[in-house]
Amino acid sequence: MPNDPGYFPHSRADIIQIALAGLTASPKTLPAMLFYDEEGCRLFYEITRLPEYYLTRTEIALLTSIADRAIPDGLRDAVLVEFGGSDESKASILLDRPGSPFTAYMPIDVAASSLAASQARLSARRPGLTIVPVVADFMQPLRLPLFGSPAVGFFPGSTIGNLDPVSAQRFLTSARRGLGAGSWFLIGADLRKSPAILLPAYNDSSGLTAAFNLNLLTRLNREAGADFDLNAFRHEAVWNDGESRIEMHLIATGDRTVHLGARSIVFREGETIHTENSYKYTPDSLAAIAERSGWALHRNWQDPDGLFGIFLFRYQ
Repeated sequence: MPNDPGYFPHSRADIIQIALAGLTASPKTLPAMLFYDEEGCRLFYEITRLPEYYLTRTEIALLTSIADRAIPDGLRDAVLVEFGGSDESKASILLDRPGSPFTAYMPIDVAASSLAASQARLSARRPGLTIVPVVADFMQPLRLPLFGSPAVGFFPGSTIGNLDPVSAQRFLTSARRGLGAGSWFLIGADLRKSPAILLPAYNDSSGLTAAFNLNLLTRLNREAGADFDLNAFRHEAVWNDGESRIEMHLIATGDRTVHLGARSIVFREGETIHTENSYKYTPDSLAAIAERSGWALHRNWQDPDGLFGIFLFRYQ
């Protein structure tokens, strides 16, 4: 789960097409983008406040503690480009620090309404800041209107962990082209650690993560006319050590046939729908992906417990 989800609206036809592509595959999958309807966003923000879910509070504390060092010296009149910036709360830690070099902020997200709300909040608080929201899928190649300013990319929330390594490299390569020569990139990433710490963050004792995962089926029932029985599926989070990732699944508790669009989808007892991956990096493994994408590691920081890392890369 990323820390900063944005609601991505889809038409009924889009949702049916997206869902069928995954549910007719083997093994069955559903894309994590479908998590974030209004209820999914609400549940996720509740999850970020749980004691088991260390990611959000640890990243914010770390970013706050290094804010004076996280941006290279000598930058002037720079633009902060946040990928997936549906909420400005983390960017504000950098924008609001004394002596901030940023005169412009460019959040990129598919959620137009969230970007508009963020722009209104920031404009009221920082009237001298130029805000240029970009409604787009940051996974696609972008031509960014940087107006000649030096650029610092910002990708917090360990959202990079939701991308498989090939997709992560593709994104970092595309971001490098969009940000341009002389740019920098600040990335927050959850670190590889004991499953005893990782698993409770995705399988909390209050059941919020289970509700979040099952809400995906509720959305398909409501918006795509499916007939999932939520009592016939259960949430499970597992650690895949070989892939260094947490996997979230919905597991069929019995044989079942589900109807979606014009298709009948058969589930056997114990069969799973793989709904999300969350890759956990070591500093070396993330740096290696970034370097293959044209970035060089300049500096990195970790919290005192080694749970989360923030990495500053420079264009090379």
